Amino acid sequence: MVWFEQFLVKYPELAVFLAIGLGYLIGGVKIRGFSLGPVTGSLFAGILIGQFAHVPISAMAKSMLFLLFLFGIGYSVGPQFLQSLKRDGLRPVLLAVVVCVTGLLTAIVVAKVLGLDPGFAAGLVSGALTESPAMGTATEAINALPLPEAERTRLVAHIAVADAVCYIFGAVGVILFCSVVGPRLLGIDLVAEALKLEQELGITRAAGTASAWHKFELRAYRIADGAPIAGLSVMAAETKFPDHRLFIQRVRRGGAIHEENPELMILPGDVVAVSGRREALVEVLGPRAEEVEDRELLDIPVSVADVLVTNRDVSGRPVDEMAKESWTRSLYLRAVTRGGQDIPVAPGISVERGDVLRLVGADAIVSRAAKRIGVIIAPTTATDFFVLGLAIFLGGLVGVLVTFPIGDIRISLSTSVGTLLAGLIVGHLRTRFPLFGRIPDGAVSLMTALGLAAFVAMTGLHAGPVFVSAIAEAGIGLLFGGMVVTTVPLVVGLYLGYYLLRMNPILLLGGLAGAQTMTAGMAAVQDRSGSPVAVLGYTPTVPIGHILLTTWGTVIVGVIAN
Repeated sequence: MVWFEQFLVKYPELAVFLAIGLGYLIGGVKIRGFSLGPVTGSLFAGILIGQFAHVPISAMAKSMLFLLFLFGIGYSVGPQFLQSLKRDGLRPVLLAVVVCVTGLLTAIVVAKVLGLDPGFAAGLVSGALTESPAMGTATEAINALPLPEAERTRLVAHIAVADAVCYIFGAVGVILFCSVVGPRLLGIDLVAEALKLEQELGITRAAGTASAWHKFELRAYRIADGAPIAGLSVMAAETKFPDHRLFIQRVRRGGAIHEENPELMILPGDVVAVSGRREALVEVLGPRAEEVEDRELLDIPVSVADVLVTNRDVSGRPVDEMAKESWTRSLYLRAVTRGGQDIPVAPGISVERGDVLRLVGADAIVSRAAKRIGVIIAPTTATDFFVLGLAIFLGGLVGVLVTFPIGDIRISLSTSVGTLLAGLIVGHLRTRFPLFGRIPDGAVSLMTALGLAAFVAMTGLHAGPVFVSAIAEAGIGLLFGGMVVTTVPLVVGLYLGYYLLRMNPILLLGGLAGAQTMTAGMAAVQDRSGSPVAVLGYTPTVPIGHILLTTWGTVIVGVIAN
């Protein structure tokens, strides 16, 4: 064991990777559906390793990884941040701001009542409000305080200790409040409310079927004498089943194949290639026409493309309205991604700028529609390191130069918050200039996942040697104080959103989870309601939660240190 300790001390970089690996193992363990997650798992793994090995930590490596994480987060939510302010009005924005500000004020009061130092107070914020990035901004703020190096080191270690103490209830508290406690306080039935909202949006629930706006197939049918569409043009035949969106792609007459032509008359004996939802083809055409195997007729190039919405003329329009446009003929919408989250696809759902639409159809139709909507996101493995590096530098520079007063002292915005804002700006610019600052999804995922996990693991390694003594110093009050900081903003946000802002209860509960950046809370609402619609409340609040809660690490250090 002594040899292993000396090995980790000699090769600290390997100790960090060990903490990350163990962290993902610990974070993946589920107890009744709850898990710590890889980030908190890495924190606990780092603390555990730090109990028997005083691993030296590079401040530069720690900061660099954290800045990469912050830029990645900003880059991911940037396309939706400004759009959420315009799209959803002030209600979700006010909800997120009130929840975040209430969390900060509650943390300040609890920290002063308990007499916590700036390190414990910052960990209280990051753990109770489940925003681990606040640990990074708080660390930067503490390192800027005019204190002896040993004292700053001690306070930074206290951040990880308090975060570890407060995080478990912080996560469980949000999950239980959004899915169980909140609905009971409002006296609502989650399943009934979700079903009501689904009906308003045009989402249909039917066992074994999918929405008409989803998967489609292409099949060939022979037109019999007396068939309802015999003698009609292609366009007129299609209008007989408008709710099913069935389209005739090609027609075989004799030995010749006629390509798409809305004016072509359909005659008995023709074989038509029809596209549509599989269930619609089976239920609508199956009993009315003879299905035939015609490989040549059905040999139509079909493509699936992800399209980034950038066109203002499309933004804000419901799916059912766009489905009536001539350029959406034979076009099918398989999925919509907003802010990294899949949202339900239904006639009443509006498409917004920054959304990614997965379109299915013939090559020419998809290409034509993509030009109307925005731009096809072609797979790429190249990262625009020029934009990445310059944006982080300029964001950090602005963060250092911009300061704000707290009492008698001035606190800088910090390089961390500046980098987060730089990521937001670059991410937003992608919706206007899709080829600007391109970073593959895999690279962004690595930046955010590895960057934060490594930073937190190093924080845990740093705090490990003093963990036990710090717990004894903080006392049981820190645990109960964290419970208060988690609960109060949720209660305030719940009643404000329901009675004052008049928000739909399902969207409100999803919004509360987003304001505290707890995806698991939103997933719990989805599970209890049996519906995915809570994500529509989550997506507009989570970008605001990330920005404000991350900034609170800097603010609370300045307030408590003063």
